[in-house]
Amino acid sequence: MNLAERFSRYAAGLRYEDLTPEAVHEAKRRLLDSLGCAMGALHSDPARIARELAKTVTGGEGYAATVIGTGHRTSPEMAAFANGVLFRYLDYNDTYLSKEPAHPSDNLAAVLAVAEPTGASGRDVITAAVLAYEIQCRLCDAYSIRAQGWDHVTYGSFSTSLAAGKLLGLDEAGLTHAQGIAATAHNAMRQTRVGMLSHWKGCAFANASRNGVFAALLAKLGMTGPAPIFEGEMGFFKEVARGAFDVPVLGALDGPYMINRSYIKFWPAEYHSQSAIDAALQLRERVGDASGIRSVVVETFKASYEIIGSEPEKWRPTTRETADHSLPYCVAVALREGDVTLDSFDDAHLRDDESLDLVARVEVKHDPALDPGYPEGIPNRLTVRTADGGSHTCEVSFPRGHAKNPMTDEEVVKKFRSMADRVLTERAALEIIDRCMGLERESDVRALLALFAEARA
Repeated sequence: MNLAERFSRYAAGLRYEDLTPEAVHEAKRRLLDSLGCAMGALHSDPARIARELAKTVTGGEGYAATVIGTGHRTSPEMAAFANGVLFRYLDYNDTYLSKEPAHPSDNLAAVLAVAEPTGASGRDVITAAVLAYEIQCRLCDAYSIRAQGWDHVTYGSFSTSLAAGKLLGLDEAGLTHAQGIAATAHNAMRQTRVGMLSHWKGCAFANASRNGVFAALLAKLGMTGPAPIFEGEMGFFKEVARGAFDVPVLGALDGPYMINRSYIKFWPAEYHSQSAIDAALQLRERVGDASGIRSVVVETFKASYEIIGSEPEKWRPTTRETADHSLPYCVAVALREGDVTLDSFDDAHLRDDESLDLVARVEVKHDPALDPGYPEGIPNRLTVRTADGGSHTCEVSFPRGHAKNPMTDEEVVKKFRSMADRVLTERAALEIIDRCMGLERESDVRALLALFAEARA
């Protein structure tokens, strides 16, 4: 069997009964966390644009999915895009770190977009979610496509088409066709995440979700796809990866399911900065008022340096997307304000001269000695020197939310409420929490999604 066929066999055979209690529980937490992120992003420009476009399409009978934040029901592929933008825009949804970093909860927009029109149960949603995490994260373990100039969302062609196809009831052949359609046509360039970042940074995986759902719907109607998609003469290995790789294990055969190896974010910033923010907040307790800081040195590992600590734009961000992907900016805000919140990246902060002055005093260095600690951890070492001659150092590898330092259920609920309470009634917020945390008891997820019509978009 080729790799796509192996993925298809695994996807077709995976049952809710196969899942561990830990995987089921984590899937429920990730759905709640992602829906909270959606509420926090509801009023952003990219979310508004995506909603406006999705509302130009009305889904037909048995082919309609909710645009979160509205009462409108559009086509599944447009819902996957609009809702995917909501999940991802704030850079607050979960993360997986390996040879290729990823945000595997991005897949949930595709899962919900197909679960709703098919009348899927909560157990169906959980199974499809665990499947999507398994495929994307195993691919991230296998090979870094970022090193070849491709964006990590390219792997979403496989995970979203398989998850959507699973919910559509595709057989192994149909699932293989769906992968071939999605992956041949939708390889994303890494330009998305370099230099001054644009709105598209938070939309790129949403587009992968749209394409994965579209491919699965086509396969459901009998459309065939190019094969073998990985090993072919002009396939993924040759044209995208520039080399072959293997995914030797799928499922909980070598430890927990991959969903239990990924991490919920404690702060709304790019994941490699999480330990630096943690260290900065610890140092702030020692340093006090940031006005006395003379300089800050951040020593970090290679991936962090390359992604969020090397480009000049990171020292003078003019967009939210660039700021939440800026190691010096996130560290400076944490030291100056004692926290990093959604408001830390608004226009007022980006224009604040005192904050930018502190950003200018942050130096970022790649320390090769920290590289072996990644991706098991995200080691960042901060040294703050003060005007009175003091020097304070703190190193953190496993920030709050990491799989080795996980958030409690209460913390996940608190994070959800911090965003949902801005746009939802208390009754709706509490019912969403109850339905997500008891998702395995839901006979039809449409009741959960209907609650988002109350959101004040």
